[in-house]
Amino acid sequence: MTIKNISDYLEEIAPLNQAEDFDNVGLLIGNETTEVEGILVTLDTLEETVDEAIKKKCNLIVSFHPIIFSGLKKINGNSYVEKVVLKAIQNNIAIYATHTALDNSKVGVSSKMCEKLGLINYNILLPKEDGNTGMGMIGDLPKPMQEEDFLKFTKKTFKTNGIRFSNTTGNLVNKVAVLGGSGSFAIADAIHKKADVYISADFKYHDFFKAEGKILLIDVGHYESEQFTKNLLVEYLTKKFTSFAIILSEKSTNPIYYL
Repeated sequence: MTIKNISDYLEEIAPLNQAEDFDNVGLLIGNETTEVEGILVTLDTLEETVDEAIKKKCNLIVSFHPIIFSGLKKINGNSYVEKVVLKAIQNNIAIYATHTALDNSKVGVSSKMCEKLGLINYNILLPKEDGNTGMGMIGDLPKPMQEEDFLKFTKKTFKTNGIRFSNTTGNLVNKVAVLGGSGSFAIADAIHKKADVYISADFKYHDFFKAEGKILLIDVGHYESEQFTKNLLVEYLTKKFTSFAIILSEKSTNPIYYL
């Protein structure tokens, strides 16, 4: 089984042509003809991730975020990106990234958020022209919840030590919009589609004013909003490939800590 077999299968749910133009997805390091001995699935690829792959005899890392995002002019090991690239190459470990190709998938990042929240009847928040791909999801709670109860439920669901949120509206929560990663650009769309709550990450100070009493905005954190993505990838890969190990990385790559 080669890396190309793996990438072809991944691209059935996350075609590279549906990634955003600014992104860098696909096989970033390695050769697609390499025989796969094991796969380590992670959210980010850091030095410790490569070390974990070496230890667990995985020669392919399937990562959500791309370790190489902009052009590298030198690879001297002077930055965390260069160190990862060097170590991966020196140890014959390939790295494949899905990022916005999976963000835009109907069964991708935001869909997994809906699943974890128990939403029903969900569909794409920001559909592209084809109607079948796009960022974010919007769906319904099985039963309405008070805002305070929903805030506690969200904090528990995303396993975070703290969430940031806008002023409550006083309304019941029925319809919930979500978008994994940095999602402030979709606040107006969530309001337009009558969501009671919009869950995403990386909201700036002035973004919270955009709620204007029409919606409850919840920032759960970038890592926290995407943390279930690696589980999604493991579940998908294990349905198809059984001749080698597909391992969920044990390492948390969240660079943000809470006191």
